[in-house]
Amino acid sequence: MNKEQIQEQITTGKAALGVEFGSTRIKAVLVATDYSVIAVGSHNWENKLEGGVWTYSLEDVWTGLQSAYKNLTEVIDDEYGVKVTRLASFGIAAMMHGYLAFDKDDQLLVPFRTWRNAITGQAAAELTEMFDFNIPQRWSIAHLYQAILNQETHVKEINFFTTLAGYVHWRLTGEKVIGIGDASGMFPIDSNTNDYNQEMIDQFSSLKTVQQYLWELRKILPTIKLAGEEAGKLTAAGAKLLDPSGTLQPDAIAAAPEGDAGTGMVSTNSVKQRTANVSAGTSAFAMVVLEKELSQVNENIDMVTTPDGSAVAMVHINNSTSEINSWARVFTEFAAAIGATVTGGEIFSALFNSVLKADPDAGGLLSYGYHSGENITGMAEGRPMFVRTPNAKFTLANLMRMHIYSAFGAMKIGLDVLAKEQVAMDSVIAQGGIFTTPVVAQKMLAGVMNTPVTLMKNAGEGGPWGMAVLSQFVTNHAANQTLADYLDNDVFKSQESTTIVPDPEDVAGFAKFMARYEAGLPVEQAAIDQMPVVEED
Repeated sequence: MNKEQIQEQITTGKAALGVEFGSTRIKAVLVATDYSVIAVGSHNWENKLEGGVWTYSLEDVWTGLQSAYKNLTEVIDDEYGVKVTRLASFGIAAMMHGYLAFDKDDQLLVPFRTWRNAITGQAAAELTEMFDFNIPQRWSIAHLYQAILNQETHVKEINFFTTLAGYVHWRLTGEKVIGIGDASGMFPIDSNTNDYNQEMIDQFSSLKTVQQYLWELRKILPTIKLAGEEAGKLTAAGAKLLDPSGTLQPDAIAAAPEGDAGTGMVSTNSVKQRTANVSAGTSAFAMVVLEKELSQVNENIDMVTTPDGSAVAMVHINNSTSEINSWARVFTEFAAAIGATVTGGEIFSALFNSVLKADPDAGGLLSYGYHSGENITGMAEGRPMFVRTPNAKFTLANLMRMHIYSAFGAMKIGLDVLAKEQVAMDSVIAQGGIFTTPVVAQKMLAGVMNTPVTLMKNAGEGGPWGMAVLSQFVTNHAANQTLADYLDNDVFKSQESTTIVPDPEDVAGFAKFMARYEAGLPVEQAAIDQMPVVEED
């Protein structure tokens, strides 16, 4: 679209807004009717470790959302000279899982417990055994049940609990609903009914520890919506929450709130069976849409769904790119110390491009970028660590290849489970900030997975763009058109992409790195045991 056409889209309220709450950044993306990105706004934020729990305050949720939206509108004003007064549709996405519990007066009962916490081990193990279905520690039902096992007094007051995306959507629309993909990280889903698994709800409700409470599980869970279904409209109060200036008017149609897994599937056109995608940021996940059930329960594989309800096997890791960002900050400080003026983009570009000159196995170097616990490797807490032998090849190129390998290390353990299950993947599409520098991380991931990896042109925008597209699916939804057809026929029909096939040297080099990675896990555990975290005052 040319500038005049984009201005018309904005002023007549034809554009769609997608917002995603990531671990370190809240992004707002305005999307035109041809699915092109009009503008992007963002706000950086950080979780806090308080009382042993990773959390974000609700105040930070709203100031962050307002800041990201304001940044978006300022970009639009600067580039197009118009104001955003109306939206055709919108959608809210966020990190999946976690625990936000409210009483009958809609007051938060305990601070938001995010996906990052590894504090529900007993609950997750007991529920997994009872359901014969893997319940990871970060799932909402694990947090609820652990609070019951801990005899926390707030549990008796629960009237509603939800995810971060579900909470923000509720406040903007008044609707206590959730997209099926995000719901599948709260409680197991029955793909035959596209609803919570009733047999498992009955099993949970029959527990004596649960029967002491007056609430019923199904009634305190949000109502499930599928992709394409309207999930309310932006209320006047919601519009003021999003845009305190009062410029934005209400009544935009809302898509159901989704998790970052669901938006990742949409933004990579990976909702059909046998399609796969990888999303890498602070956390990371690889997902495959299944054509048949797995043969057995495995604690390293989450069973979730696409936004339209198809079964998905997901390998989720809590730690991916945080340590890369930490090292980039160190190199940025060094550049400033010697009087060099460089941007963050230039730092990342130089560091990543050095990887192409590295030894295939990263020169014998080893790191664990664990800023928090990592369930797949059995670590309850995180200790970022870099280890090398005296004769290892310690170069910049090897250092950075090591960090990129490490960002996918725990994920590889889960991917090996799917390989043993002979799960078929016709395509793998990647997205996330780690792929911003062309070729490098994409080439490394192809070596990790030993399969071709494709990157879409919109890979950097990813989730929030995918959420905007889900909202457009609501307004454009034809009764006989599936989400997969909509993505194929409308959204991605002219999408640019690049594909890199695995280099045998990368495949062999990563295999050597993984042998060190798995052998060195006791060293990581020793660091956790011997180096306790001292919380700041």
